[in-house]
Amino acid sequence: MPTEAAHREIQTLDVRQEIRIAAPVEISFEALLEELGPGSELPDGTPFPMKIEPRPGGRWYRDLGDDAGHLWGHVQVIKPPSLLELTGPMFMSYPAVSHVQYRLTPEGGGTLLKLVHRAFGQIPPEDLEGVDEGWAHGLGRVRQIAERMAASRP
Repeated sequence: MPTEAAHREIQTLDVRQEIRIAAPVEISFEALLEELGPGSELPDGTPFPMKIEPRPGGRWYRDLGDDAGHLWGHVQVIKPPSLLELTGPMFMSYPAVSHVQYRLTPEGGGTLLKLVHRAFGQIPPEDLEGVDEGWAHGLGRVRQIAERMAASRP
């Protein structure tokens, strides 16, 4: 007897955030790659083992060791120090597609960093909660890393 397919509604996600960083755009871009890779942390300070290969087609993934992990996406566009775009499932382990854009613009002696994350797919409504806070945490980490880097350089 055939089973009836469950109907899953397609959800969309559209997050837009920006942050000002007291560091030059080159340092801010370097800090962005640090936060997306080896410097990634959860809000409680726990290291989050991410790796990014900063080149077109490069992978962005959670590395659990022994060839285990979770592919978050691929580098779609990279134009240091002004633009990074990633595409892939991100943190979603179900039928969904995401596009994340980081645009860095010099502003005074610092940087304006804008983030746009758009996604669509069979995203459970509960997974839409907390996305804004997660990206805000990541942007805050980029600022923290960049300002620390800028202060330590002559």
